[in-house]
Amino acid sequence: PWVGLAVFKELLGSKDFWAVFRNTVIISSLKLLVGFPAPIILALLLNEVRNLSFKRVVQTVSYLPYFISWVVLAGIFFQVLSPSAGPVNYVIKALTGKTLYFLGDPSLFRGTVVGLSVWKGVGWGAVIYLAALAGINPELYEAAVIDGAGRWQRVLHITLPSLLPVITILFILNVGSIVEDDFDQIFNLYRPVVYAVGDVLSTYTYRKGLNEMRYSLATAVGIFQNVLAFVLVAVTNTASKRVGEYGIW
Repeated sequence: PWVGLAVFKELLGSKDFWAVFRNTVIISSLKLLVGFPAPIILALLLNEVRNLSFKRVVQTVSYLPYFISWVVLAGIFFQVLSPSAGPVNYVIKALTGKTLYFLGDPSLFRGTVVGLSVWKGVGWGAVIYLAALAGINPELYEAAVIDGAGRWQRVLHITLPSLLPVITILFILNVGSIVEDDFDQIFNLYRPVVYAVGDVLSTYTYRKGLNEMRYSLATAVGIFQNVLAFVLVAVTNTASKRVGEYGIW
């Protein structure tokens, strides 16, 4: 029988749903705040490097983590960040006399997740900006040098304006992902002890849809996410077009 909006009413009236929705928005917003400018900064720094061998090594090391599965990385970081045997806590204990449970302390879990996400994706994000930087006419820099512009002035008045279309488009798309989350990362890193701060929409959907076999509720969560993501993209794109001339449509 047709149930109409009964599933959506149940979903929106659930305290658990709004708790995971809040966690999703907080974690995704932190990733956007920290993770979005990180590849831009890395690309700008690499663009200034004149030693090609060093530049290639840094690029390779920085984007290699992007191709490693979160399943593998989770196993590595559980060992590296372990409060009992991890090398990170070994150093912290030597300096402070205390240990930190990065993946088991609710006050540290979000920051750890954001930091690991930025570390994994910063190199790959920088590749996009480096490709855009390669298309800048070198005569612009030569003319700026003749006019007496310093390195910072060239970055401010030539490099960044040339990157602005790419930055704008990627920012609009990233805003739409605020209600999304990286299921692979969260699912492999979180534990019941950090559910209060780490449980997000995708893990909530997994439990409801597959563990409890409530497919209708899980589908409602997916529709809610997609509609809200589209609205965020549309609003951000409209605002971008009004402020400047760049947008995705």
